[in-house]
Amino acid sequence: MIEVGNPFPVFALKDQDGTLWSNEKILGKKTVVYFYPKDDTSGCTIEACEFRDLMPSLKGVQILGVSPDSEKSHQKFIGKFNLNFTLLADVEHDLADRCGIWVEKSMYGRKYMGIERTTYLLDEAGTVTNVWRKVKPEGHAAEVQAAIG
Repeated sequence: MIEVGNPFPVFALKDQDGTLWSNEKILGKKTVVYFYPKDDTSGCTIEACEFRDLMPSLKGVQILGVSPDSEKSHQKFIGKFNLNFTLLADVEHDLADRCGIWVEKSMYGRKYMGIERTTYLLDEAGTVTNVWRKVKPEGHAAEVQAAIG
């Protein structure tokens, strides 16, 4: 598990446009990295739209949404909901694994592996300053905004 005070894990993931993102791209700005299970599902849409709506007030802060969905899926999700931030495709769940949030889940008695909804706030040096685990989508973006100040 990544804790407050830890550096964010080294990563290299493509965004919705195929652009490669790595730790170098997050240095110099406060960054919100939020992990969510799946594009265009009810909870994930609520969370994404709340971040979208708060973006204008988060001056100088970049938001990165991360899920195991493909670049193409991210493009559709962004287009459908007019999202104004970057989505990263962690298709092999490599970054989620290193963060300790690729976990066994259960739904209707069926067990499967998936993302545990988690958000990290990073400072300009890429150090974790806040962690939210087992996030409830509704109202979460406002919690993150309050922590940013």
